[in-house]
Amino acid sequence: MRYACPVDSLSQLALGAAVGVATMGRRSAVWKAALWGGLAGTLPDLDVFIDHGDALRNMTMHRGFSHSLFWLTLAAPALAAVPAALHRERANFGRWWLAIWLALVTHPLLDAMTVYGTQLLHPFTDHPFGVGSMFIIDPLYSVPLLLGLGVALARREWRGIGWNRLGLALSTAYLAWSVAAQWHVTGVARQALAARGVAAAPLLVTPSPFNTVLWRVVAMHPDGSYDEGFYSLLDGGRPLRLQRLGGDPRLREQLGGLDSVRRLAHFTHGFYRLHERDGQAWATDLRMGQEPHYSFSFLVARREGAGWTALVPRNQGSRGDTRAGLAWLWQRLRGHDVAPGGPNL
Repeated sequence: MRYACPVDSLSQLALGAAVGVATMGRRSAVWKAALWGGLAGTLPDLDVFIDHGDALRNMTMHRGFSHSLFWLTLAAPALAAVPAALHRERANFGRWWLAIWLALVTHPLLDAMTVYGTQLLHPFTDHPFGVGSMFIIDPLYSVPLLLGLGVALARREWRGIGWNRLGLALSTAYLAWSVAAQWHVTGVARQALAARGVAAAPLLVTPSPFNTVLWRVVAMHPDGSYDEGFYSLLDGGRPLRLQRLGGDPRLREQLGGLDSVRRLAHFTHGFYRLHERDGQAWATDLRMGQEPHYSFSFLVARREGAGWTALVPRNQGSRGDTRAGLAWLWQRLRGHDVAPGGPNL
């Protein structure tokens, strides 16, 4: 199972490299700062190679201790000693320490802008932080970083560093824009829910793939049912249309005590669904994907007579038709009132 895609890793490598170049400045060669910053920026995602025993534990424990601000801070001086020694720049150890630390901690901070869940404060809490204002891949975030870094590397001198800083500034401004757009859509969603008499429902507002123009809204209800809708900033004031989708409150009562279900409920902040098909129970993370295709849908139990037998969780997430999904995404993003039909991209 894959939890970090190559494009996402490219963004983290570019961010780490750009931070390294900006921090080292004239104190070291641009390529050295980019190399070690990029390596440090990629390092936290090596936890994808750790097997925690089953698919659901692997999912919920990714972005755990390796993304902890505490552990990364402790690791920074030891890691900084490597480039300082290799390049005979021990006099710059303090600056290498700062550059490596910033490259390390900006990785989980960027991850926390997505909806997945990042345990920033491990080991003090396993709370999965997730702002949810950014999709895991967004070219408008990554391209400025890559361009600025590319110019700095091509010029190989300190005058190119200004372009790197410009790329960092633009990408950071885009993060701020995503939070502002999310706040606006949240207000639109609250108004739509209030009109239906469910203003207090737990609400998830997160962007659709590759952009911050089209947003997906999910509102959970106590019986396990939920509303799903999409709102584009180009809708021209058209009201948010929400579709009520089913949940099975009996399954929540019967299976809520399973370790796998409790773990998923905690990790998703309650945005999950339990459903039964052919005598088998499935637990689905409703945050990543859209109806009916989700990245994480786990087979967790099998019906045995009047009861249930827990199974080792197995991910059966689906992607749908990517080409059709991209066509729908492009139409809906531009404000066209087309019925939901995108896959989990």
